[in-house]
Amino acid sequence: MSQSAAAAIDVRIDGVLDRASVPAWHARLDPVVVAARGAELRLDLSAVPAMDSAGAAFCLFLKRRATRQGGRLILAAASPAARDALSVFRVRLDAAGERPRPEGFFERLGGQVAAGWEGVVLLAALFVDTLHYTALGVFRPRERVRAAAVVEQMVRIGLESLGIIALVSLLVGLVVALQSAAQLRQVSANIYIADLVGIAMTAEMGPLMTAILLAGRIGSATAAEIATMTITEEVDALKTMGIHPIRYLVVPRFLAITVTQPLLTVVADLLGIIGGFIIAVTYLDLSVGVFANELLDALRVKDLLTGLVKSVAFGWIIVFVGAHRGFQVRGGAEGVGIATTSSVVQAIFMVIAADAFFSLIFYFG
Repeated sequence: MSQSAAAAIDVRIDGVLDRASVPAWHARLDPVVVAARGAELRLDLSAVPAMDSAGAAFCLFLKRRATRQGGRLILAAASPAARDALSVFRVRLDAAGERPRPEGFFERLGGQVAAGWEGVVLLAALFVDTLHYTALGVFRPRERVRAAAVVEQMVRIGLESLGIIALVSLLVGLVVALQSAAQLRQVSANIYIADLVGIAMTAEMGPLMTAILLAGRIGSATAAEIATMTITEEVDALKTMGIHPIRYLVVPRFLAITVTQPLLTVVADLLGIIGGFIIAVTYLDLSVGVFANELLDALRVKDLLTGLVKSVAFGWIIVFVGAHRGFQVRGGAEGVGIATTSSVVQAIFMVIAADAFFSLIFYFG
């Protein structure tokens, strides 16, 4: 092994590469690949007289490990036996000097469609696995997640987010009421400020603002934590110990946000209505009793249930998108940052899309 250039490292394997010798080569080369983050590794197999399926699998492992570290592994040279083994077991290694040709429009489009479909399938599998391990804990106490882990996540999701959600909801209620009040005064419809703020906050603004704020706080934290554990191989360590990562990492967050998201939404609804009440009393000269009576007459159980159903769905989207991006991370520290950013953007987009979907269902339902 020698470093011949600033960003290229030569890795030479000499001797038989089979089931018996692969463990020794793994112990010798794996630290080199891990340390060579972002570097190009040139694998020399010219001195390998024989190779079996284990040797071919080891070469594929080195390639994937180098890719995860943000680098690249190329095949500098190979003996006939090594080439035959790689061909038989269909292990594709880039050759030295080989550069991929530019992709055409339809190739890029097909790749994006395939990658999008794969992401949908993986996200659906994550959702099903989470429900499976959640239900399994009900019938098998030994498979149940620790209550302390769920409580810890409830504190992080609920209690630590309460202040910012309350403040933002109060300000949103104030702004919505203030902008509406100027128009309502022109037609002497001051009383309807209670209807507008009450329905808007309970059915739309409360659940949506809470979800967007939690996507920024909890979605990013979930993606960053799981991505870091994936990069540092802590997720692999959990599998080695017989602990399923989804049961250990996702289920507690799933249960916690299922409970706390509706509660935070109720708080957001109340603070938003209080903001509208402040404008109604100070700017429109409405009394407390008149505002309260009109609000109770305007609000329906359907509006409250709509907001709560949305809040649960939004919470699930935030957790599953963050966990999905965390498990699918590639590269080193840069990959963690990319996964965190993409999780927030994707979660907010899916929350808004789901909000439109639910609004249409409840409106025409």
